[in-house]
Formats: sequence, structure tokens, C-alpha cells
Amino acid sequence: MAQEVPILVVQEGRMAGQRWALSGEMVTIGRGEDCDIIFPERQVSRRHARIRRVEEGYILEDLGSKNGTYVNGCPLEGPYLLQDGDEIQIALCVKLAFIGAEATAPLFFEEGERGGLRLDKEGRRVWVKGQELDPPLSPAQYRLLELLYERAGRVCSRDEIVQAVWPEAVEGAVSDQAIDALVRRLRERIAEVDPRHQYIVTVRGHGFRLDNLPAHTDFRSL
Repeated sequence: MAQEVPILVVQEGRMAGQRWALSGEMVTIGRGEDCDIIFPERQVSRRHARIRRVEEGYILEDLGSKNGTYVNGCPLEGPYLLQDGDEIQIALCVKLAFIGAEATAPLFFEEGERGGLRLDKEGRRVWVKGQELDPPLSPAQYRLLELLYERAGRVCSRDEIVQAVWPEAVEGAVSDQAIDALVRRLRERIAEVDPRHQYIVTVRGHGFRLDNLPAHTDFRSL
């Protein structure tokens, strides 16, 4: 059984439903790749805000962002102790709900029925061998994994990956190096939980496919 912790849930837009468990001491939010929660929006600063765990609960702070952080519609002017149900807006372009630990239900996994890698498409959550990836995948990483997951066992071409991950990209604008880098980062995230199995397989000259563990696998023997 997983420990109950507060979560952030995206309320609207293309990332609606995506959530992050606040299981660490501090979580940074921004556009930069070094942030724990990444929103690739131009209005969002590279390091926009952070949430710190303190004895009293969880404190939200703006990090000097250009377009500001808002709580329940009001500009954040100093450290704020988050309460269950608070609405957080990042630069007025991303709306999050803070759901306190007392309101979250623990997760249960019947591992023998779930397989090695599982996706919750509505919540954009990913589990590997019964353990949720935390922090969650970046939007690009998730879109790539969702494509491979939906076509498990089939090869996805590089063109299909570009269409799924970067649908607005001009033809030829996404290089093979960018695709390879994304695949590498996704493999690294999955390997944080299960380094012994290669879930994403390169099929040279064709593309990539997902090699998921079968549902009857006994994880305890791996």
C-alpha cells in the first residue's frame, strides 16, 4: 500500500487530469528541464514556483516569476500554506488543484493481473511493476509511452512518433537526434524502477516497439 500524500492535479487544457504526488521535501514547478514538474508553456518561467514540505504542511512560493503565481484567484505575494481544495494558477495559463493527504486514497495493485508497465490514461499516470513513476513523466515522454503502449508489440515509426509527440511540428523540423534523446530519457525513467528489463526496443531501420512484461509475471522472482 502506498503512503498517502497530497497531490497536484491539472484542472483543464491538454494536460487535464495529469497528477503529481508531493512525496519529496521540495517540488519545483516551471518550464525548465531541471524542474520536477514541467509545463512547456511560454508564459511559465524556467523556475516559476516551488512547494516545500514543512512541519505545518506544504508551503507554496513564487520564485520571482515574470507572470506570477495565483492561489484561489489572488496573486501570491509571499509563502502560502496550502489547504485541501486550493486552486493554484501558474502564470494564469495552468490551473492546478491541491488535494490534501487526508483526501487522497492509497493505491492498491494486484500485480499478478497488471503486467509490468501500466498506464492510467485519464490521469496520465504510469506504474512499473506496481510502483508509480514519481515525479511523473514529462508531457513528451508520456505521449511517446502512450503511443507505444497502445500499439504494444507493434513497431512505431519515427514519423508516427513525431505525429504523436509533436503534432504541431513542421515536417522535417524534428530530428532523429531529438527522437533518440526522448527515447533515451524515457528508458532512463523506466529503468529507475526496473533496470533489468528493456521495455522500449529499437528496431533498426523501422522504429521502436514496447516489449511489456506479461501480466502473469511474478515480479518477486525478477
